[in-house]
Amino acid sequence: MQTTAEYSCAFCGEVSTTFIDLSAGMSQRYVEDCQVCCRPNILYIHVDEETLEVEIETEYEDWN
Repeated sequence: MQTTAEYSCAFCGEVSTTFIDLSAGMSQRYVEDCQVCCRPNILYIHVDEETLEVEIETEYEDWN
């Protein structure tokens, strides 16, 4: 089962939409490039088990 959620880029602050695979668990972490500035963001995804509401926190991906 998939849903979408929005996050703000840790680099440029632009809001992007991403697909969330709910079958992958209630806590997920992965890297996704910003759709605007193309820089990599670490996405920390938390899904509420009761409401299935998605919360995303972002962090810079270290390029070095």
